[in-house]
Amino acid sequence: MTTLREIIRVNRTPDEAFTYVADFTTTAEWDSTVRTARKLTDGPVGLGTRFLVNCKLPVGSVDLSYEILEFQPPERLVLVGHSRLFTVEDTITFVPKGEQTEIIYQAAFEFSALLRSGAAIAQPGLQRMGKASVEGLRAALEEIPEAPDTAPESLSGLASIASVARFSKLGYRRAKGNFAPMSADIRDRHIVLTGATAGLGLATARDLAARGAHLTLVIRNAERGEALRETLTAETDNQNIRIEVADLSLLGDTQALVNRLRKRGEPIDVLINNAGALFPEHGLTEEGHERSTALLLLSPWMLTLGLHSLLAGREDSRVINVVSGGMYTQRLSTAALQDTSGTDYSGPVAYAQAKRALMIVTQHWAEEWAEDGITVNAMHPGWADTPGVRDSLPRFHRLTRHILRTPEEGADTIIWQAVAPEAAELSGELLLDRQPQPLYLNTKTREDELERQRLMQYLDGFRPQIRASRRRAAP
Repeated sequence: MTTLREIIRVNRTPDEAFTYVADFTTTAEWDSTVRTARKLTDGPVGLGTRFLVNCKLPVGSVDLSYEILEFQPPERLVLVGHSRLFTVEDTITFVPKGEQTEIIYQAAFEFSALLRSGAAIAQPGLQRMGKASVEGLRAALEEIPEAPDTAPESLSGLASIASVARFSKLGYRRAKGNFAPMSADIRDRHIVLTGATAGLGLATARDLAARGAHLTLVIRNAERGEALRETLTAETDNQNIRIEVADLSLLGDTQALVNRLRKRGEPIDVLINNAGALFPEHGLTEEGHERSTALLLLSPWMLTLGLHSLLAGREDSRVINVVSGGMYTQRLSTAALQDTSGTDYSGPVAYAQAKRALMIVTQHWAEEWAEDGITVNAMHPGWADTPGVRDSLPRFHRLTRHILRTPEEGADTIIWQAVAPEAAELSGELLLDRQPQPLYLNTKTREDELERQRLMQYLDGFRPQIRASRRRAAP
């Protein structure tokens, strides 16, 4: 048997360090020998949880099937991993040392008969690997990466074509190689997420629930919302998930949601405006607004303004607006956003116009709320295989299905913006794969200042009604 033992200290509590390490999918973030890691069993991480970890070899790779044998939070974790070449037992101990935590990591290897004779020769290499892996864990738990650099406002020519090519799953997987770990503890953070029952929203809700965030999920259908809450709680053991029912295509429902959340009074750390749909056919809401404009622009405008005071009451609060790469095709037209006639209607164009407008609103809020400690950014997911894409753009889906991202890949930047400390350094940006992007791929789609003013004047008519809080008279 070959045994490795390394000790590190980190400026995290034992509970925080244990929680991060126990989810062995995080090995892909801190162990440079790990290519992929995924959880195989349902339910929260605990005794008996199994993981499949694919590790690099000098030639090729090897799959390790891990299982948690001991689970004693926040003190001790034991896992055993089996592969065709060796078995390894990892024993990880977490010891409080003042304001730090000492992590003792021991790995005991038992090689197959074929490799046993060469174990002694492999010892120095294993020692180097062990030191590098534990140093990666220390960095993941301690270091805050620098925020990414901002992007030029616009691109043209071949640079534009290359940027669009990154929307595919290949673009994501190439970018992923540069992703930094996300070990921040968000168990005390309250996150409001709209549109959580499918696609990007569901992938986001699952991830944030697993991280222990306090979640308020805004769902249109009460029955589906309760089913989602029960599913997420069963998957993650997160007991801090609430459902709010609202049809966000209706401004009356949006106003009522604002009123309920303000009455509840719970400060909000992150607001994620994700709810959306692409409507192939023209239609108006019962309030008389074109559906895309109502759902994708007017509702997030009203909701975010209405919740400003709950966001401003927190340190490092964030607004994340989910937009679309489709907006690159459109020059803002406030007149088009207001048009209810349906003449020459195109669902993708209406969708892209609303998303372009929301991007402009993102920049407006970022500047206006900087002194309130609120950062406001937008992201687009690239081309993701979601129910919305399959149902609303069937031809596009057929043509691109082999290169579409998974919902989890599309949602990654939403989660990064909500979780990563370095994301707080950005505001007013459009992001893809955790990197700021140009706002225009063609200068012809850039609106002028007058059109921006028209947009803000139009939106000014949809400010939420804010009820003044009643104060008790002094005795």
